[in-house]
Amino acid sequence: MLKLSVIIPVYNEENTLQEIVRRVQATGLAHEILLVDDGSTDGTPQILSDLEQQAGIRALRHEHNKGKGAAVRTGIEAAEGEVLLIQDADLEYDPREYPNLLRPIEEGIADVVYGSRFLGGGRRPILFWNMVANKLLTLVTNILYNNILTDMETGYKVFKREVVAGMPLNSKRFDFEPEFTAKLLKRKVRIYELPISFNPRDYGEGKKIKAKDGLIALWTLIKYRFVD
Repeated sequence: MLKLSVIIPVYNEENTLQEIVRRVQATGLAHEILLVDDGSTDGTPQILSDLEQQAGIRALRHEHNKGKGAAVRTGIEAAEGEVLLIQDADLEYDPREYPNLLRPIEEGIADVVYGSRFLGGGRRPILFWNMVANKLLTLVTNILYNNILTDMETGYKVFKREVVAGMPLNSKRFDFEPEFTAKLLKRKVRIYELPISFNPRDYGEGKKIKAKDGLIALWTLIKYRFVD
């Protein structure tokens, strides 16, 4: 079995952090869990201090908030596994999907796996305009990079360590998703999509992505079509 590093970017997730770690541990698949605290100001730091006492858990910290992309990059740089998986801390994505997400890599038919929210998996039906924005950004991705992805913005991305070796990643916020996807597609990396379940939270529950992030994502897709 390939060694799996689960990277969890964390920012003010005191209400969900312990539960997402429990769910990841319950899979029995994670060689290590990397919790990257992006300058949290709530009770998250104390929870991290408690969690990192457990075997297989490492806590990394940003002194100030830098953004999700910066936290993911910190996790990538520190990860020791052969395969890396990005797991949001907000319980929108279900770690019970791990076996399916890992299978294409284990079988040698993919280097990267995207868990798609738009391939028929179960989901809670809210946030219509977020769905529209996601589909529009995915459409632009497919036009610019000649592909047929269904969910470029998915938070569930699983990839071999070698895929990111030498790949410059610059994004600090939610523009990580389009930058990462653009660079994968330009490099002709084998991407495999699988349906996942999705339980989105709304802004009242603490969802952090905003409308302006969609415009930044659009510019990121265009920019990396022409530069590396």
